[in-house]
Amino acid sequence: MKLKSIPKQVVILGLVSLFTDIASEMLYPVTPIFLTAVLGSSMAVVGIIEGIAEITAGLLKGYAGNLSDKIGKRSIFVIIGYSLSALSKPLPGIFPNISSVIISRTTDRVGKGIRTAPRDALLGSYSEGNSGAIFGFHRGMDTLGAAIGPLAAILLLYLYPDNFQLVFLAAFVPSVIAVSFTFIVKDRTTTGKSKSQLSYAIFWKTSSKQYKILLVLIVIFSFVNSSDVFLILKSKSISGSDILAILGYVFYNLIYAVTSYPFGKLSDKFGKNLIFGIGLLIFSLIYFGFALSTEMIFIWILFAFYGIYSASTEGISKAWISDLVSDEMRGSAIGLVTMLSSFSIMLGSFTAGVLWDSYGSTVPFLLSAVVSLVVGVLILSLKFMK
Repeated sequence: MKLKSIPKQVVILGLVSLFTDIASEMLYPVTPIFLTAVLGSSMAVVGIIEGIAEITAGLLKGYAGNLSDKIGKRSIFVIIGYSLSALSKPLPGIFPNISSVIISRTTDRVGKGIRTAPRDALLGSYSEGNSGAIFGFHRGMDTLGAAIGPLAAILLLYLYPDNFQLVFLAAFVPSVIAVSFTFIVKDRTTTGKSKSQLSYAIFWKTSSKQYKILLVLIVIFSFVNSSDVFLILKSKSISGSDILAILGYVFYNLIYAVTSYPFGKLSDKFGKNLIFGIGLLIFSLIYFGFALSTEMIFIWILFAFYGIYSASTEGISKAWISDLVSDEMRGSAIGLVTMLSSFSIMLGSFTAGVLWDSYGSTVPFLLSAVVSLVVGVLILSLKFMK
C-alpha cells in the first residue's frame, strides 16, 4: 500500500479508527452470543437492541453533521464522539445484565453518531481527486482493527472460557489509546473557507438531483442490510461453535481490510457507480448463499465475498457523496444519508429478527438478497453519476 498520497491527518484518523475498532469488534461478535447464550435473549430482543443503537446514532449523525458545517469545525466532534464510545465499553463487564448492554450499546452509538459525519467530512476535505483512495484507506485501517478485535476476544475466551465480562473490561484499553490520538486531529484550514447556515430543509431543496437519487437508493438498501450479528448467529447455528462463528467474522474483516484501499482507487479510476453497483450485486449473491447454505465451508467462502462487498461499497458511498457536494456542506450531506440509513437499518434489524423468530433464518436472508439485487441494478444504470 503506497501511502505517499495519503495526508498525515488521514493517517491519524486511520489510527484512531484502528484502535477504536479493535475495542468495538472485541465486543461486536461477542455481544449477541452473550445476550442469547448467557442472558437468554431472543432474536427479536437482539434486533431491538441493535435497532435502538442505530436510531440513536442516526439522529446524532444528522444533527452533528449539520452542526459541524455551521460552526466550521470537525475535530471537536471527533474528540467527544470517540471519548463517549470508550467510556461505554466496560459497562456490561461491570454489570452483566440486558439493561447494561442496552446502555453500553446506546452510549457507544451516541459517540459514533456525534463523530461520524464530521469525521467523514474532514476526510473528504483532505481529498484532491482521490476521495475513493482516502476513504478506502480509512476503511481499511478501521477494518484491520475489526479483524484484530475478535482475535483478541477469542484469545481471552480461550484463556478464560466463557468469561465474557473480562472481554468487555479488556476492550477499554484500546479505546483509551484511540482517544489519545484524537487530540492531535486537526481541521483543515482553507483560505476563504465559509461556514454553512443551512437547515436540512433548505439543504434538501438546494441539493443536486444526483445526491437525492443516491440517498434514496442507499436508504432502501439499508433496510435489507440488517446488522451483521445475524450473519454471526447464522454461522453459529451451522457450526455449533462460538469460536468458529467469530473466526468467520474475523476472516471477513481481513478480506475487507486488504481490499478496501485498492477498491477505493478503482472507484476513482472507473467511477463510483460501477464499483458500488457491483458491490451490491455481490451482496445479493452472498445473502442468497446465507439463506441456503448448511455447510460451514460455504459460510467461510461467503464471508470472504462479504469482505469484497464491504470494500466496494462502504467507503466508496461516502466518497461518492463527498464528491457531490461542496466542502462547507459535506457534514450535512453525509450526516443526512447516514441518519436516514441508520433509521432504515434499525427497522430492518428489527424486521429481520422477527422474521427469523417466526419463519427461520432463510426468509430474512432471501428478502435482503432480492432487494439488494434490484438496488444494485439501479445503481449500475446511473451512468450520469460517475
